[in-house]
Amino acid sequence: MMRQVGASWRGIILAGSHTHNEPSLRVYCNSMNATEREALLQDLSPMTGDVPRDILDDFVDRMDPEYFRRFEAETVARHLRMAAALTPDHLSELSLGESTNGSLELAIVAYDYFALFATICGLLSAFGLNIEEGRIYTFADHAPSTTKGAAGNSSRARNTPRPGLGRKKIVDVFRVQPVQGVPFDEAEHRRLADELRAVIGLLDGGQVEEARHSVNRHLVEQLAQRRGSFSGLLHPVQISFDNGQSPTDTIMDIRSDDTPAFLYAFANALAMRNVYIAKASIALEGEKLHDRFYVRNRYGQKLTDAEEQQQLRLTAVLIKQFTHALTWAPDPTKALEAFDQFLDLTVQERTGKARQEALAFLADKKTFPLLARLLGASDFLWEDFLRRQHDNLLPLLQDYRDSPLIKPKTSLRKELDRSVARAKTEEERKAALNGFKDRELFRIDMKHIVEPTTGLADFSLALTELAEVILDRAVTDCRAKLKKEYGEPRLAGKKACPFTILGMGKFGGRELGYASDIEVLFVYGGTGRTSGKDGIDNGEYFERLAQELLQWIEAKQEGIFHLDVRLRPHGGKGSLANPLDEIAKYYGKDGLAAPFERQALIKLRHVAGDAALGKHVEAHRDRYVYSGEPWELPTALDLRRQQLKQLVERGTVNVKLSPGGVIDIEYAVQYLQLMHGHRHPILRTPNTMLALNGLVESGIVSRQDGDHLRKAYLFIRMLIDGLRMVRGHAKDLVLPPSDSDEFIFLARRVGYTTDDWQAGARHLKDDIEEHMKKVRDFWERMFGKL
Repeated sequence: MMRQVGASWRGIILAGSHTHNEPSLRVYCNSMNATEREALLQDLSPMTGDVPRDILDDFVDRMDPEYFRRFEAETVARHLRMAAALTPDHLSELSLGESTNGSLELAIVAYDYFALFATICGLLSAFGLNIEEGRIYTFADHAPSTTKGAAGNSSRARNTPRPGLGRKKIVDVFRVQPVQGVPFDEAEHRRLADELRAVIGLLDGGQVEEARHSVNRHLVEQLAQRRGSFSGLLHPVQISFDNGQSPTDTIMDIRSDDTPAFLYAFANALAMRNVYIAKASIALEGEKLHDRFYVRNRYGQKLTDAEEQQQLRLTAVLIKQFTHALTWAPDPTKALEAFDQFLDLTVQERTGKARQEALAFLADKKTFPLLARLLGASDFLWEDFLRRQHDNLLPLLQDYRDSPLIKPKTSLRKELDRSVARAKTEEERKAALNGFKDRELFRIDMKHIVEPTTGLADFSLALTELAEVILDRAVTDCRAKLKKEYGEPRLAGKKACPFTILGMGKFGGRELGYASDIEVLFVYGGTGRTSGKDGIDNGEYFERLAQELLQWIEAKQEGIFHLDVRLRPHGGKGSLANPLDEIAKYYGKDGLAAPFERQALIKLRHVAGDAALGKHVEAHRDRYVYSGEPWELPTALDLRRQQLKQLVERGTVNVKLSPGGVIDIEYAVQYLQLMHGHRHPILRTPNTMLALNGLVESGIVSRQDGDHLRKAYLFIRMLIDGLRMVRGHAKDLVLPPSDSDEFIFLARRVGYTTDDWQAGARHLKDDIEEHMKKVRDFWERMFGKL
């Protein structure tokens, strides 16, 4: 999107070339003396009506002299009347007029605010207005010394200063063209004026980020409608700096093809770098756009530093190229906000060879669509990895296409072992393991985000096998650390005491998703003592080993890849690690395990540590869970009702816990496994989909119901991943309101990417209702109403 100027255009100044008609107003130099000023006021006074003299004086004394050469007297008088309407409670005025070839002329007069230029550009683009030409003018901070006394002619100025009179003002004039021939009528004019005042009100209150978000919300749907208009190919951009033409400002010229939201994105980038735009012009030169910015640094000085200029030049080029791909982002506003930070971290802060490598990567035309999808997918992903691990970002982005989603476990182990082997200390080994984990986790997440064809089963398997490799290596390193102090744990007879880790929950079921934690159970062989000089009992040793493991594997923010040990015997009151005989006793016919713990044990699976001990625990699981002992269905149903009552807020839809949510699919399958697993070995699996297939093959569930449940499970899990992706944690699975922006972005994130974003959101809403209804119907037929 580009900026434009409207009103009675006198002509366009490009690169010092003046082409305009004779103006009605007299032409002055860069500053006026008192005589010239009075002559100008005489020209304007007959046309300004009842505009107070102090406002007229302030406007003439502080406006850029070029402005008066640019516009006819009638246009200046109209702007003066708009300026007279401004008050501290009425922050902006907007006028609309017709131009040639279906274009419109918009004039905006308002108080000046930081980032206002970007805000206006974003709103015009959000209302479907392409800026073809534009002139942007800002009051000087103070009136010139030659005219200071003139404003004092007004008794009001001497005695009671008019509210808002001394504030800086802007006059922005654009020639705009509605996109796709959609008329911009009087109703849209009023809506734009109202929205402009509302957003400027946020700026007036110092809420710059809130104003940016407000503009973003309006902008994204316009971008969606324009997806087909941009190829995503890279186009040349010419940028130059000139410190000789203006006594106060650096002139920055950008010549290039038009792209959606470029002016908005680049103006925001300048604002984030504390670069102030004092004046600007936008115009067409044939089929190219020419943007001219008059800029100053944070200290009000010209940009004379060559490195500073080069950074701005690079920023402009890359943002220009990025906006070609912006419409491919699930949430373009997130992509816009993150891309500028991405540039600072991956390009601007690098020098020499590192910068050249970054630029070479960005020169690939496939890079920008990739970044748009990635940066527009999740605030959490950006904050958690892209920003904190930016040194590793470019290699990962460069290599991700060449590596499969699911790496063989042998390859993962070799890569991890090489990384850890380079470490010299325990802390370095710990850091190497967690760095590898984070990089691989990001790679898997990225493949899942960028490649929509990645299915849940493959995504879950990739995460599961990574977790298994990480746990296995962590056990090795933690045992090596404890060995130095305590020696090796032994059973009676000096035989080595084995230790194993069992996965529970979705980890046990190979069903991990985005932002999943890692539920585990620690089991060791039995009683005994360690072999060291300062030996300790096995119970104490394995408790310390469990504590080391919990600290060794560092959870990412909001608990992602967090080791969860709450499903152990006795819950939070029990030991972190338990001997095999205690496990067998607790999970036994006369043991203390509650019915829900028997149900939870369905998901148990050996994942790391001693395999023989792990298989021993699995065998006990089968004997206990599928013993044929009656399943206390009424107790289980009562627990499910308590979940609904305590965890689901009335009037909301929780895709995990609400009736028809994913938990009803999982519980229904698990109840039937418990009730029929002793007769059908095919049901003895920790994986929900395999168990469902077994229920269908055994005739316990009809093929139609099985198909409905399978589709609903995969759909809702996809939805859960979409929610977790943007929220960055596994806790909040409540659907946003179906008419909200968040719901629209959720729809795009999970694949509903039609050009009509509202239609995509409606389609998602219908599918959610259909799938959850089928799950509720099945539940009620099998177990009754909740």
